[in-house]
Amino acid sequence: MVTKQQVEEVLGQVIVPAVFRSLTQMNLVRGVEIKDNRMKITLSDAALSPDVREWLRGEVQTRLSSLDNISAVAVDFEASVPKDLNKIDKVVAVMSGKGGVGKSLVTGLLALALARDGKMVGILDADVTGPSIPKMFGINGRPAGSETGLLPLSSKTGIEIMSMNLLLPQEDDAVIWRGPIIARSVQQFWEDVLWGKLDYLIVDLPPGTGDVPLTVMQSIPLAGVIIAFTPQALTAMVVRKAVKMAQQMNVPILGVVENMSYFLVPETGSRIDIFGESKASMMAKLVGTPILGQIPLDPELARLCDQGLIEEYDSEIMKGFQGAALRVLSTVR
Repeated sequence: MVTKQQVEEVLGQVIVPAVFRSLTQMNLVRGVEIKDNRMKITLSDAALSPDVREWLRGEVQTRLSSLDNISAVAVDFEASVPKDLNKIDKVVAVMSGKGGVGKSLVTGLLALALARDGKMVGILDADVTGPSIPKMFGINGRPAGSETGLLPLSSKTGIEIMSMNLLLPQEDDAVIWRGPIIARSVQQFWEDVLWGKLDYLIVDLPPGTGDVPLTVMQSIPLAGVIIAFTPQALTAMVVRKAVKMAQQMNVPILGVVENMSYFLVPETGSRIDIFGESKASMMAKLVGTPILGQIPLDPELARLCDQGLIEEYDSEIMKGFQGAALRVLSTVR
């Protein structure tokens, strides 16, 4: 006799179009009933268009009908919304007090580090007016969905991504909205996007301490934030404002990352502190958290980001950052 476990294994092989993750990974399986040689499967319709639902119905029936002694497979859909289905273990935000410090780069590298460790990862690009995550990952399609929600797009390594840039007619169109509207759109990315089952969701916050960081800290259950900054004294001063905001909102600070920390001369290997002496130790001491990484100015990393190939980046610096980030995040509840 066919068991429920066998059925779930088969459903785990049915890939949802557009997002390229399985029905079980997207948490769309709501019920499995087996009686004699007949079977009934109940799926959620959240964020699924009619065409996608019909394709899934046919695919599920075809795969399950091939099991021994199964004469009929019925597939029904029940109404639901993404926020009732999403099961995200940990949400981590990357923030800074100032723009231009490489916060999105840190977000991308953090997601990549987790994905390489076998974790299921998503990125919520909350930098609505200056989104760069899709470009970095080479994603330029439009999200699929229905009136109940949207499906994120998947990167080459399976990182789920949702960004305002994916919803614009042209990627260079400006988003000219007031703060409360932008904040509401970020909240919709949290509630109305079908993230499914994720180990980590990384939120790329806009710079500063305005409406969006406030909305995220108040409405999304953050496990903590990671602070990104560069060595300049001016940047360090402004970033301290972001640190104080997180502390006042009782959001744990998990670690600090210094970007553009130095430059290694290719011919000699000598180190040049282009933006001044490192502030990593000072910032870590101020916050009371570890240094997760000191990322240099790396022309290869810049080239890969420009070409949408950040997932190909590999270096000793990346390995060190991955190890430090995994050690810290593994202790977060």
